[in-house]
Amino acid sequence: MFGLRKARETREHTGSYYAATVNRQTGYPTLENDIEAEVIVVGAGFSGTNTALELAERGVDVVLLEANRIGWGASGRNGGQIIGGIGHDPERFEKHIGKDGVAAIYQMGLEARDIIRERVERYNIDCDLKWGYCDVALKPRHMKQFAEWRDFEKSIGNRHDYTLLDRDELKQFVNSERYLGGLLNYANGHIHPLNLCLGEAQAAEGLGARIFEQARVVDLVHGERPRVVTERGSVTAGKVILCGNAYLGGLVDRMASRVLPSSSSIIATAPLAPELAKKLMPGDLAVCDPRTALDYFRLSADGRMLFGGLSNYTGLEPADVEGVLRRKMERVFPELEGVAVDYAWSGLIGIGINRMPQLGHLSEQVAYIQAYSGHGVAPTHIMARITAEMVTGKPERFNVFSRIPHWPFPGGKWLRRPALAVGMSWYKLLDAL
Repeated sequence: MFGLRKARETREHTGSYYAATVNRQTGYPTLENDIEAEVIVVGAGFSGTNTALELAERGVDVVLLEANRIGWGASGRNGGQIIGGIGHDPERFEKHIGKDGVAAIYQMGLEARDIIRERVERYNIDCDLKWGYCDVALKPRHMKQFAEWRDFEKSIGNRHDYTLLDRDELKQFVNSERYLGGLLNYANGHIHPLNLCLGEAQAAEGLGARIFEQARVVDLVHGERPRVVTERGSVTAGKVILCGNAYLGGLVDRMASRVLPSSSSIIATAPLAPELAKKLMPGDLAVCDPRTALDYFRLSADGRMLFGGLSNYTGLEPADVEGVLRRKMERVFPELEGVAVDYAWSGLIGIGINRMPQLGHLSEQVAYIQAYSGHGVAPTHIMARITAEMVTGKPERFNVFSRIPHWPFPGGKWLRRPALAVGMSWYKLLDAL
């Protein structure tokens, strides 16, 4: 076991590899007066920034408010893995959304990745985009699951090939003795997530969106024209979209009770010798294993190993992030024993009890997006698009998600974390069998 601590946060970016290698530092003004807009978006991660961008592309007067910096939370700290699909098993909700709704979710899961491709090309965003992804198997049953998954992707019309690899074939892409095989595809990929988010904010600004940083929201006043109050100013608008996810705090009790902030951590090594990087990751892919408390890793554009995991429901990070993740990384790649680690960081992801993104309305004027459960880089982009569609009079796709029921976590504010930690321990035990 390892000790836990509360992550140390400031209103500037955390000390991550991503923050150290941004294309530009933002300096958007804080909000210091009372203004008006058509739409207010609260939270400038992927969901909020892309909702603002989608609205600006449609000619809507939008204000984007960020408590800290653009991409400060999970959007600027994550593993940078672009993975298609949305949530888990939408068939569970067929009685609420119908077969057409289930089919629509699967198609939106394919569209999510395409939006990122389109964004990068249209706005010339420099964010190290690369396609290629592999799920890796630790047990024979994982290979069986991968075969079923490959067949399912074909059945829903995914135009990309999914290739099952045995142990020897996998080593042509991920050269580790730890894995029995894998499932390779070039539909998914990886990216510098903070540079992507910053580029999307710049695109929104170029289309007229007004962006404010260091503008923490302290109150939401409902009404026919709701008012969002920040520490120094306010915005009044016809509609508000709340996109704070795990970092929204207690602003709205109903939303807070349905999302559990969970910690995840990443390390970044010093740049590896090119021949070593090529030996370990000849396919230069994003990689993930299928466990509940999974490992995920990839190479950065400058040849560092980015290795992440340690998800837990305490909301705390290991007291020694570097040491714990180093041991996990060396188990996958013994060749990295003793390599320097330049960065180690953690952040919060928003977990929902049913593992489906939560979209809906608090009132006719106030909507929200939250709870990607650790799988948000691509889904945030489609959630932003369908939210902008809803705002501009085409609510059909938004309504599919708003009909999915979401329950508060049991145990209330104080007991829900221990209850979920016990549940996660059970799934970790199943992983070990």
